[in-house]
Amino acid sequence: MPFWAYMLHCRGGAYYTGHTDDLDQRVSAHRSGNIAGFTSDKLPVELVWSQEFASRQEAFEAERRIKGWSKAKKQALIRGDWEGVSRLAKSKDGPSAGSGRAELIEGVISASPRLDKALAEATDLSRERIKGLIADGAVEVGGKRASSPSTKVAAGAPFTVRLPAPTPLEAEPQDIPLVVAYEDEHLIVVDKPAGMVVHPAAGNRDGTLVNALLHHCAGQLSGINGVERPGIVHRIDKDTSGLLVVAKTDSAHEGLAKQFADHSISRRYIALCAGQPKPAQGTIDARLGRSDRDRKKMAVLPPDATRGKHAVTHYRTTDSFGVASILECRLETGRTHQVRVHCASIGHPLLGDPQYGRDPKALRPILEKLGFRRQALHAASLGFIHPATGERVDFQADLPRDMAELIDEIAR
Repeated sequence: MPFWAYMLHCRGGAYYTGHTDDLDQRVSAHRSGNIAGFTSDKLPVELVWSQEFASRQEAFEAERRIKGWSKAKKQALIRGDWEGVSRLAKSKDGPSAGSGRAELIEGVISASPRLDKALAEATDLSRERIKGLIADGAVEVGGKRASSPSTKVAAGAPFTVRLPAPTPLEAEPQDIPLVVAYEDEHLIVVDKPAGMVVHPAAGNRDGTLVNALLHHCAGQLSGINGVERPGIVHRIDKDTSGLLVVAKTDSAHEGLAKQFADHSISRRYIALCAGQPKPAQGTIDARLGRSDRDRKKMAVLPPDATRGKHAVTHYRTTDSFGVASILECRLETGRTHQVRVHCASIGHPLLGDPQYGRDPKALRPILEKLGFRRQALHAASLGFIHPATGERVDFQADLPRDMAELIDEIAR
């Protein structure tokens, strides 16, 4: 099977780089706006460069390398100007980003009143990235260090942006045992243990689900989410256990992503919460967004808020022990920390979840005795239409031992 690395020219002059196992289908999906993210917000898009590779790993590497290039260097590649590519690979600091060293981007400001916007247009970096670089003292305009993203700048002013050496991708294949609920040539469903991060990020460079999948699937995973998150269609928190579906092909990824987007995926969670919810069953329809007090946390927002996302959780109490209850939660939407925040919002936070609540005093000795130090939440079932066969498939995952033992102790 051939693979491609490719580049799209997007509205506003930005470039998007990716890789795929079906170039025509992927470009068509980008053009129609069916791939959520960068390109869907910058239509229309045009395919301006592609290269075929014998393996997905080679296409991965090409995508990763090109993403670290300056806009001028990308344009030289599109033109087929290899002399220009070679020249732009050499900065005042030596080799370019592909070598693991810093890269210098130099140019002239075009007509734009704000510095961050002007540099985003000139460099193909995002405005948020530009703001971070300004804060780090890595931007100079007219020979002087820039101090504010909102600084007014004049057209024709020379600028210099110093990009730090990129952190190399650490998503290497690792022989980590996986509990596989189902697998075929299109997708794999895994039962993730609590404590495992889904994909590499700062502070978690290995030991992730992606590392395990790269080994188990021999690198044959969808490339839609790029080299950092191959095959990942959705996520569950590090300290939540349970089922995830991962795409092996781009077409499977697109089919699954569409079902997640239109909320037709069936997801059932088992949670152990503090107290007894009243009523015993109901629906929590509350908008979720980043907390104003702590940006690492999510919070329920006012119904008329213009930020955040609509979120709906249906819950049912299946058993209660007075001080704690077992809930079955069915999700209409899949927002970050949705079950955890929704349960806390009605006064019944999940046990073991210090981020959104405090454990009942009567249960603390039990939690300490068992060493239970994660939110009591398990993704117990997952159902969807198989993107290749069109058949309905449903999967179940038993409660992990730690949650089962916790329930047994509380029920005594």
